[in-house]
Amino acid sequence: MSTRGSDREGTSAALEVPYRERERSITLEQMERPVEGTERPRPAEDAGVDTELFTINMGPHHPATHGVLRLMLTLQGEVVRELVPIIGYVHTGIEKSCEDQSYWKVIPFVERMDYLSYYFNAQAYCMAVEKLLDEEVPKRAQYLRVIHMELNRIASHLFWLGTSALDLGAISMLWYSLRDRDMFLDLFESSSGQRLHTRYFQVGGVIEDIPPGWDDRCRRVMHQMSSRIDQYESLLDRNEIFLQRMKNVGIVSQEEMLALGVTGPLLRATGHPWDLRKAMPYSSYEDFEFRIPVGTVGDNYDRYRVRMAEMRESMRIVEQALDGLPEGPWVTANRKVALPPRHELATSMEALIHHFKLVTEGFRVPPGEVYMPIESPRGELGCYVLADGSSKPARVHMRDPSFVNLQSLEPMAKDALLADLIVCIAMLDPILGGIDR
Repeated sequence: MSTRGSDREGTSAALEVPYRERERSITLEQMERPVEGTERPRPAEDAGVDTELFTINMGPHHPATHGVLRLMLTLQGEVVRELVPIIGYVHTGIEKSCEDQSYWKVIPFVERMDYLSYYFNAQAYCMAVEKLLDEEVPKRAQYLRVIHMELNRIASHLFWLGTSALDLGAISMLWYSLRDRDMFLDLFESSSGQRLHTRYFQVGGVIEDIPPGWDDRCRRVMHQMSSRIDQYESLLDRNEIFLQRMKNVGIVSQEEMLALGVTGPLLRATGHPWDLRKAMPYSSYEDFEFRIPVGTVGDNYDRYRVRMAEMRESMRIVEQALDGLPEGPWVTANRKVALPPRHELATSMEALIHHFKLVTEGFRVPPGEVYMPIESPRGELGCYVLADGSSKPARVHMRDPSFVNLQSLEPMAKDALLADLIVCIAMLDPILGGIDR
């Protein structure tokens, strides 16, 4: 894809939100592009670049590949003419390992695929098993899942923001984003006991209720994050170097993204409002009001703006979920699926038997197969589970968005400068654990 910019509809082009009355996710003042992107020459044609082609390896040990990703690049001078991703350097065999575990022991495995979005991995898997079991999740558990997923979405976007800015030389943004991400990890530690790979979600609900005062603490973090995002934007949105490196770079059409199966912020940056939380609501997302930020051009700047707006929308969802958090159980009452409360073990022989069976063997799932998709920070994350009637899944397969979205790197970077390839990788937001699995 050429780095030559396309015509834009005025200087106040904003990320529109085609939802209901076509409201905007944030104000025009916030979304305004303050510095017009200049026309960038095609280096091979206008800069007198040598016509000789040569091939180099970029990665797999390279800080700007955001993981152990190897790229075979065919260059003409400093212009990328061909790009072939080579994966498999961090292959873990997680999906195969899941076949040797009981259903409830699979959760720690799937959490470690997309290691920045562990709550989403667990949610997709748990939803698939719950569908096979025809198990209903209590309303309070659904809200708690939504709260933790949206907090995880913000934490994931913060890590993307810091590392992407670092690729452009803005090292201060890395320290700011990592500092603020710690607030979310503190919340996860408080609710689950772990900062990463919490195993907080389980089949039938969550592992335990949030502790007293957790909701007030979470509200304070949301209030603080609102001003922090303003600070991020004040540092980047009017930085001329940042804008020139982002605008009109890596443009890919909506049609090509759809043809490749790309989802998430990459697709929405082209103007397509596809979001599974709206299109196919799950876990009570239909109870919340939020907007879908979309772009107008489909360049790297739109991808940046979409993710920044998504963090604000996630905060809206969390605040609504905290305000409307239902009373009641946080896990199913079905003792054949969820561990009985510890206090019952001393007084109930039935509870003791259920506990022993779940810990040693797990629960059995009726034969069948199901695919459950959800909206992760990188797009559609789907889990396919095949059950044969035993206590172990016959097959677990994840449709990881990083794997599918990686296809878009070649059209994003083709005919661009090698330096622009670094920006395109950053805007792709790839997680190699999810790509290799």
